[in-house]
Amino acid sequence: MNAEPQTRVLPADPATIETASACLTAGGLVAFPTETVYGLGADATQGEAVARLYAAKGRPAFNPLISHVTGLDAARRLACFNPDAERLATAFWPGPLTLVLPKQPNCPVSDLATAGLDSIALRVPAQRTARALLEAFGKPVVAPSANRSGHVSPTDAKHVLADLRGRIDLILDDGPCPVGVESTIVALLGEPTLLRPGGLPRADIERVLGRPLKAPDRAVDEEAPLAPGMLASHYAPKAAVRLNVREPRADEALLAFGPAPPFSGVTLNLSPTGDLVEAAAKLFSHLRRLDTAGVAAIAVMPVPNEGLGEAINDRLARAAAPKA
Repeated sequence: MNAEPQTRVLPADPATIETASACLTAGGLVAFPTETVYGLGADATQGEAVARLYAAKGRPAFNPLISHVTGLDAARRLACFNPDAERLATAFWPGPLTLVLPKQPNCPVSDLATAGLDSIALRVPAQRTARALLEAFGKPVVAPSANRSGHVSPTDAKHVLADLRGRIDLILDDGPCPVGVESTIVALLGEPTLLRPGGLPRADIERVLGRPLKAPDRAVDEEAPLAPGMLASHYAPKAAVRLNVREPRADEALLAFGPAPPFSGVTLNLSPTGDLVEAAAKLFSHLRRLDTAGVAAIAVMPVPNEGLGEAINDRLARAAAPKA
């Protein structure tokens, strides 16, 4: 896809659904309506597509994204469901409820989409265009609100165009969103916890669970949420991380960017050509791979602090912070 696509607005129908599915397959960005707000969709399994999505929204923070799927069977292939999760999914999917669950070991969703965490946020939307697109595409689609970062969430195609014209490929227009606020998010990583109020009332969820929802722990990292609306630790390697390194030590592994210096140790390159989109897509998976190499430290070459580089450097700085 071009770095600056010409944004098309198409009325949602079977032909344009197929066009949008092909665009997602090619790594493009498609805005589409859900019952809550318009989402900005990308193939959840393509790290570079997810990186383009962050860039299109502006000032990305690499916070975890919600993956949208066709139904409970598709969700079970991505996440581990306990009895509470099964009850909530059966009662409220499709609908405005997002569940945060442990990832399956073979989950195909990119590490960038889950911010390198071992959990994943999942939703099954009810809106007809969203469902048709997911069925046609056949893979999970990440879809945060289709707006520039910090702007009001869009509930109509014209809102999306005003914010993202020239930044995304396609908008499927199916009129205004009936709910108009984002989905309710519940974490099921222990006791059921309300992470974000939204389109499904708390009381309805508690009625199905048979007990109150917990409040999130606010004593965690306020800038590295586990899911939209929750605060939690980000992924940090066990090995020490040393930043802005041009000459790695013999006992280190090297996380390179651009042309790498001669080095006989374990090396992975975020992007040999210096492409920040490629680097963002590989960031978490490369950190994980180097962390399993049995080295005491990971040396990281400098990454430009511009565009996606700002978010890359933010996450690298967190990874390098002293361990508690």
